[in-house]
Amino acid sequence: MTKLAIIREGKVPPDKRVPFTPKQAAALQEKFPNVQVKVQTSTIRAYKDEEYKAHGLDVVEDITDCDVMMGVKEVNIEDLIPNKKYFFFSHTFKKQPYNRKLLQAIIDKKIQLIDYEVLVNEEGTRIIGFGRYAGIVGCYNGFLTYGVKHNLYTLKPAHDCEDYAELKEELKKVKLPANTKIIATGFGRVGRGAKEIIDAIGIREVDTASFENDTFDEAVFTQMEAEEYTAREDGAPFDKDAFYKDGSNHKSTFPRFLGIADMYIACHYWGAKAPFIFTREDLKRNDLKLSVVADISCDIDGPVACTIRPSTIADPIYGYNPSSEAEGDFMSSDNIAVMAVDNLPCELPKDASDHFGSVLTEKVMPSLFGNDETGIIARGSQTDLEGNLMLRFAYLENYLAGKE
Repeated sequence: MTKLAIIREGKVPPDKRVPFTPKQAAALQEKFPNVQVKVQTSTIRAYKDEEYKAHGLDVVEDITDCDVMMGVKEVNIEDLIPNKKYFFFSHTFKKQPYNRKLLQAIIDKKIQLIDYEVLVNEEGTRIIGFGRYAGIVGCYNGFLTYGVKHNLYTLKPAHDCEDYAELKEELKKVKLPANTKIIATGFGRVGRGAKEIIDAIGIREVDTASFENDTFDEAVFTQMEAEEYTAREDGAPFDKDAFYKDGSNHKSTFPRFLGIADMYIACHYWGAKAPFIFTREDLKRNDLKLSVVADISCDIDGPVACTIRPSTIADPIYGYNPSSEAEGDFMSSDNIAVMAVDNLPCELPKDASDHFGSVLTEKVMPSLFGNDETGIIARGSQTDLEGNLMLRFAYLENYLAGKE
């Protein structure tokens, strides 16, 4: 019998999401008869202890007898139990300095870390994530920001909505002036989630050329591929595969839209070698029209130059002054209103958890509780139970040692 624990989230600010809803956790036991699910008691989850109990699940404080620990965000070092398998987003595979000690502790405690973010199929495509809901909530927050900034309408904060259905009802309040132009970058899970909000509002989509050159009697939207806002520095034809493999020797052509677009929704994945989409100098132009940025990707001091810090669910908007390159009142006409919440799916925890758990059940659990024929667990394991980095993650050795 394998015992699986749904662990209590300990990170501050608290995260209400879960890897499995009560219904999904109960179904997991039925699908895999040799698996027992235990739920560590918690007062912060979107789903209460009583809901798990109502589905016949054990809700306990002590989970030390469990073999597999499943959470969402980083686990506090003091809460790590040695010699266990852990699933969570560790935010270490990119050598994030703020989580070096966490990975060191995982090694020291001989924990097998299976990181959701590096679970990929045989083609190398990510299997699971909260990207869709980051896109949904981030785009919604973008329109909330636009309404406040321009005194057009007021939307209920996403975290005050019961669920996605109520959030979409709120979108009926969105009324935009004619020729309002909204631009987005990115077509992955995040970009598709953002597009759901655009479609729910009913904004007309146009191609990039029309967006750039035409005037409209309604609000319009365009979603750009990388080749539409990036070019080779040497003038050679753009090669998307080469760009994603190594973004150096490229330049951004996005600044031409800064005097055209009213709102920018950033949904892209950005690599460290790729050019900035726009710089602080780009924002100093006299004809700047851009007034709202919803930076869902949220790379601080990175490709979206006005994103100088993350914002919070409680206080999601801040202002960026292009002249001073400093934060200011987002309502000022001199400042860009920036929405850069970095934990967006937390605002719709039930919907996000339900989607996440369904994919986890279908795509990952058969490999975990079977013989892992396709290597999903093997590829997603950063460490093993002997205190070693797995071969695919040997590049983290210097990071672990504090050398980079």
